[in-house]
Amino acid sequence: MEQQAITKFDEQTEKLINLVLELKKQRNAVILVHNYQKPEMYKIGDYVGDSLGLSKQAAETDADVILFCGVKFMAETAKILSPDKTVLLPTLDAGCSLADMATPEKLAEVKKMHPDAAVVSYVNTTADIKAMSDVCCTSMNAVKIVDSLPNEEIIFLPDRNLGRYVASKTKKKIILWDGYCFVHDKLNATMLADLKKKNPNAKIIAHPECKDEILKMADHVCGTGGMAKFANSNGAKDFIVITECGMTEKLREDVPNKNFYSFCNICPYMKSITMPLVVQSLIHNQHEITLPQDIIVKARKALDRMLEFN
Repeated sequence: MEQQAITKFDEQTEKLINLVLELKKQRNAVILVHNYQKPEMYKIGDYVGDSLGLSKQAAETDADVILFCGVKFMAETAKILSPDKTVLLPTLDAGCSLADMATPEKLAEVKKMHPDAAVVSYVNTTADIKAMSDVCCTSMNAVKIVDSLPNEEIIFLPDRNLGRYVASKTKKKIILWDGYCFVHDKLNATMLADLKKKNPNAKIIAHPECKDEILKMADHVCGTGGMAKFANSNGAKDFIVITECGMTEKLREDVPNKNFYSFCNICPYMKSITMPLVVQSLIHNQHEITLPQDIIVKARKALDRMLEFN
């Protein structure tokens, strides 16, 4: 729970980092790293950030190979935006239980029930779901995107907590999907209150995938991309960060003059990626992401609409 020093790596990890950097040059590869990854992964990333930033980088890169240190739906997004490039995911264990909660069959049923509704899918969805969507969104731009649509009804999937947060910020009718990120959903407001008592001057930064009882206690609600910005601009010295544990480590690197206290859970999917797996992926083209052309074309439209919003 307490502030810790920035991670130092052992000799073997440093050797692996240097090997990956050399392999990256040889392959003309770009490595994209999500904020929730292990700290050593930040050292090999050409870009480290949130879902929206990673999506933009995937669209803009001129590398031959994109290696994604994230989860499968993120690698699929990179393939959709860069279909002619080789996209690698170091391990197929890097899935996402939230993304798996939205299936094409169920979405087709809901669309029949609400024929006039627009479909807004969180970027934490599979390529198949993106292909059935009018537009994608991230936690950072979800409200803005929903408000931009002419439809009065919005099918918002798959995260119910983010959907409730969006509903609280818009006049549109939000049709919620009963999905959730277990990393955020099981965080407990009573435990947060206890941590706040121990650190009464700390500001609370919460991810909108958390339950409403958590969000009501927060001083600021935002996706991972906005957390460092808030910490830098706010006059407080101490912050309680409510999201996946890796984000707290990232904030300690990005904002070293502030203190960050962890109130978090670990995502085993994100943490399944290791440096040895990255090495194997680059050497052997291990776990290349491929998608049908029709899915790429349809999903690209929804992602392109998302990328129009900053």
